[in-house]
Amino acid sequence: MYNKNLPPQVVIYDTTLRDGTQGEGISFSVEDKLRIARQLDRFGVDYIEGGWPGSNQKDETFFQRAAQMKWQHAKIAAFGSTRRAKNSVEVDPNIQALLRANTPVCTIFGKTWDLHVTYALQINLEQNLELIRDSVAYLKSHQREVIYDAEHFFDGFKADPDYALVTLKIAREAGAECLVLCDTNGGTLTGDLIEIIKKVKAEFPDTVCLGIHTHNDADMAVANTIVAVELGCQHIQGTINGYGERCGNANLCSVLPALKLKLSSDYLPNIELDKLTGLSRYISEEANLPHRYNAPYVGQSAFAHKGGIHVSAIRKNSKCYEHITPELVGNTQRILISELSGQSNILSKAEKYGLDLEHLTPKAQAIVQKLKEMEHLGYQFEAAEGSFEILMKKLLQQLNHYFSLEGFRVIIEKRNGNSISEATIKVNVDGQSEHTAAEGVGPVNALDNALRKALEKFYPALRNVRLTDYKVRVLDEKQATAAKVRVLIESADENESWGTVGVSDNIIEASWQALTDSISYKLMKDAMQNTAK
Repeated sequence: MYNKNLPPQVVIYDTTLRDGTQGEGISFSVEDKLRIARQLDRFGVDYIEGGWPGSNQKDETFFQRAAQMKWQHAKIAAFGSTRRAKNSVEVDPNIQALLRANTPVCTIFGKTWDLHVTYALQINLEQNLELIRDSVAYLKSHQREVIYDAEHFFDGFKADPDYALVTLKIAREAGAECLVLCDTNGGTLTGDLIEIIKKVKAEFPDTVCLGIHTHNDADMAVANTIVAVELGCQHIQGTINGYGERCGNANLCSVLPALKLKLSSDYLPNIELDKLTGLSRYISEEANLPHRYNAPYVGQSAFAHKGGIHVSAIRKNSKCYEHITPELVGNTQRILISELSGQSNILSKAEKYGLDLEHLTPKAQAIVQKLKEMEHLGYQFEAAEGSFEILMKKLLQQLNHYFSLEGFRVIIEKRNGNSISEATIKVNVDGQSEHTAAEGVGPVNALDNALRKALEKFYPALRNVRLTDYKVRVLDEKQATAAKVRVLIESADENESWGTVGVSDNIIEASWQALTDSISYKLMKDAMQNTAK
């Protein structure tokens, strides 16, 4: 459909700190933005768009702080619009704020679509060209590198291609180093985008830098970005994790590996691609958003295999079901355990845990059968590999019994308008009974506190274990309050995190199962490390 015209190099312009923050639920503090900018710089992006200094005090403070920092590779860019129609550039607040940001790069957007000129700005088309010309030329006269974002370019081109092209030519004549074609509404299909970029390139010499900025409203942002590069665009804008307005921006976590690993190995020499997964998860933590588990390349499930046929194949050759080697983007292969598992899943997991089941086929088959029985009862081991390893070692009679329960009781009472939970527990460790009690903010927390209190005397390392997540899933909502529940717990120490699971029609019992598996897993791992020493 088109001829590839790959540019000799591409530059990456990250707008996570500006366009990304316009996504719902995202709000970075100044310190957040500075930390993220530092990580992006170390990662190797070429430009970091820090914000819009004319819009809020937070971004102005960011640029003040950023100007005092040393950057290894990236240029810091301030973002803004062309001047307002009623103002000259010398007094326009937005233009002056861009200069005060004291960045080497200024990125400004201007109107390309006649609809916006007429209805949003309420000026005529010629006046809009004057705004573009004056703003770009003025910033250039103050020795700034100017990147021009042609807002709504593709919609504007469809409406009036001649006018859309004129806006680009005016920005170029005024001194803009790069002309960025923006799919601001995110609705352009790839075929239309290809034809429009071809026509744009026919109007400009190859020496003119063209860029691409896509939104994801039609779920086309990554595809459109890659195609734009194949057509010769060398300046790529996007955000980490695809954060941004409405449905988000082009996701650099998908764009970057596609450019480097699938288009040209010479691209992105400064990008440390094997740090991509870590960067993606770091920024999701800073945004206080869950990391998308099924995100391409960087998601926890990106290289996770569940079906027995798939696992059997990748044990022979991972290329059978993996389009790249996970480690190239800092990710890892995972084998999931579920009712779809076959013997290959079990053998692969056993190998990970240091268990040799290759010559114990009947035992491997017995584990598969037990697994399917438990999953039928409601257990789920995909997110509870700690419980699965314990189950496997139990069935192989290779698990030490670190403690046994003699009994527990949980009391919940209302006292002075407050709910108070208290748990008492009696456990046995090597023939020695320990009887303790503890309070908690809820019955499960009280039981957790009492169990730890009882065991820490014997196993001091448990003081380093913390519960990081607790989820309850109702398995049969038709049973209402009598329904069976599944409890998933995630725990962590200073070295790793692990998941455990419990199932019961009693939420306390299900929680107890998950809690005891969590503690047993920790003690088992510590014992293995001590043996290795």
